[in-house]
Amino acid sequence: MVRGKTEMKRIENATSRQVTFSKRRNGLLKKAFELSVLCDAEVALVIFSPRGKLYEFSSSSRKFLGEGLDASSIEELQQLENQLERSLTKIRAKKYQLLREELDKLKEKERNLTAENKMLTEKYEMGRGGIIPRTSSTTTSEDLDTEESEMEVVTDLLIGPPPIRHSKKFPPN
Repeated sequence: MVRGKTEMKRIENATSRQVTFSKRRNGLLKKAFELSVLCDAEVALVIFSPRGKLYEFSSSSRKFLGEGLDASSIEELQQLENQLERSLTKIRAKKYQLLREELDKLKEKERNLTAENKMLTEKYEMGRGGIIPRTSSTTTSEDLDTEESEMEVVTDLLIGPPPIRHSKKFPPN
């Protein structure tokens, strides 16, 4: 069955235009691959979608993936290996830089949270009867055990105003 001749003009329907673009793009990429394999030609193809997305094909990039190495000489393979090692070094350096930046941000966040925690602890201690705030920026597990034994925590879930409770440590007035 023979297709009819397609008139070359812009497709007005956006959905149809996108479908046609996807089908023809895949066909063009397939043809570029076939040409590079069948004719041992160096082929490079760059496609920008209407939305600005980049699609590319390069027959030399196949060598970086370990494909099409049959016709390569030892010298070409050595050059390819050296290029891969240089690329890997650059990639690792960039990865290390990004991890270092993320670590620095997390350390800054930790410092801010520690300072906020210290401020809130001092505010809490001052509200408990004028106890002198701690000068130490770290809280030990012994301090936490003491604080936990000194305060009562209500954990009931209630709807409406909470009932009046009397602490066991302090008799009602």
